Amino acid sequence: MSSPRTPSGTRSRSQTRTQVAVVGAGPAGLMLSHLLARAGIDSVAIDLRTRREIEETHRAGILEQDSVDLLVDTGVSDRVHRDGYRHDGIELAFGGASHRIDFRGLVGASTQLYPQTDVFVDLADARARDGGDVRFGVRDVAVDGLATTPAVRFTDADGADHEVRADFLVGADGSRSLCRRQVPEAARRQYFREYPFAWFGILAEAPPSAPELIYNHSARGFALISQRTESLQRMYFQCDPDEVADAWSDDRIWDELQGRLSANGHVLKEGPIISRTVLPFRSFVQEPMHHGRLVLAGDAAHTVPPTGAKGLNLALADVRVLAEELERAVDADDPARLATYSERALGRVWKAQHFSYWMTTMLHTLPDASPFDVRRQEGELSGLVASTAGSTYLAEAYTGWPGGR
Repeated sequence: MSSPRTPSGTRSRSQTRTQVAVVGAGPAGLMLSHLLARAGIDSVAIDLRTRREIEETHRAGILEQDSVDLLVDTGVSDRVHRDGYRHDGIELAFGGASHRIDFRGLVGASTQLYPQTDVFVDLADARARDGGDVRFGVRDVAVDGLATTPAVRFTDADGADHEVRADFLVGADGSRSLCRRQVPEAARRQYFREYPFAWFGILAEAPPSAPELIYNHSARGFALISQRTESLQRMYFQCDPDEVADAWSDDRIWDELQGRLSANGHVLKEGPIISRTVLPFRSFVQEPMHHGRLVLAGDAAHTVPPTGAKGLNLALADVRVLAEELERAVDADDPARLATYSERALGRVWKAQHFSYWMTTMLHTLPDASPFDVRRQEGELSGLVASTAGSTYLAEAYTGWPGGR
């Protein structure tokens, strides 16, 4: 269906006025619109992807306790407790043995294995249940008016043209953010690091190989053994960023994973591989996380390597703080509150960047690594697991800094 035309022959555009326009309706955008609704603030959220496309994008998910509490305590869903799996620690495998980091014993906290796809489904269902204005499958998105009255223009899934004008605009539109590109170069600073390796990720129909995640260091490279359900498992191994996933047969993949894990005494349970992909590693931060009446959240503002399981948790932590500051900004019609959000959020972002970088460089083998480099990493890992202070730092950072800090 196409939009009706005006007498002059141009396409008409419907107009909507709201308090907050959100570009990006993944977990960050939907959680923000949910929190704003609870505070009595209207919002419109849009996304280029259809709901089905987002639901069919398989992504792992390790949730910090604060993230679990945010889903449950704000009425999104308690399915995270019913269908998720609580993990009270992780295994660090290196030097021919395996060593458990006991999260609960060290810091009294745990994590929840709950895929990001399920987080999205819970949030999308909650917004539909509460009558939220969420529009999936849009195209031709453009934004302007960041200093005065932000406007978002787009064509919806039925071909109708729309314009949404708002008091504030939120870019929660991922690592390829359109909104981020609207900030003038002179008004932003970008920090970036690209790593010389990637993860080869698989989804396999097999029983779990371990009750908790295994972070495996070996001379052949890093591997991570995770879980999904009782019959579906997610695993990763370090590879070259230019690796072609489809060039690997199931047998070759299992041989590589088994070879890396057997060095530290683990044997994996195998099964058919139903998905394979190569995930590049990058670290990125844009400061500040606001400009005029535009504010960024989640991957639009920062990305981290997946080693520390921080990506989704950082996005949810962002919008928890952003909802508080936007409530004040809307009440006072004062964009200065966005600077306060940026300052609060960036404190946690840089702590997470350090933790993710540390975990990544401690466990992965650099392409030009010498035997000295590999043994040095084993020395670092040995010192970590032998130290209550070192293990406590890992446990606290992995499960999330207390009180949303």
